[in-house]
Amino acid sequence: MGIGPGSAIIIGIVALLIFGPKKLPELGKAMGSTLREFKNATKGLADDEDESKKVIETKKVEEK
Repeated sequence: MGIGPGSAIIIGIVALLIFGPKKLPELGKAMGSTLREFKNATKGLADDEDESKKVIETKKVEEK
């Protein structure tokens, strides 16, 4: 279900036609930094969830 090589080439050509060769590197850089920030934010949420589970498990053990 991923993007095949043919589809990637077509997407690249369309992006080149729409944005031009000068803007394409800037857009790629912006997209990369956005994905990096999103990944870090979701990792932070997962870490918070793991920490919450540990606190709940510790309270359950202390109650027994």
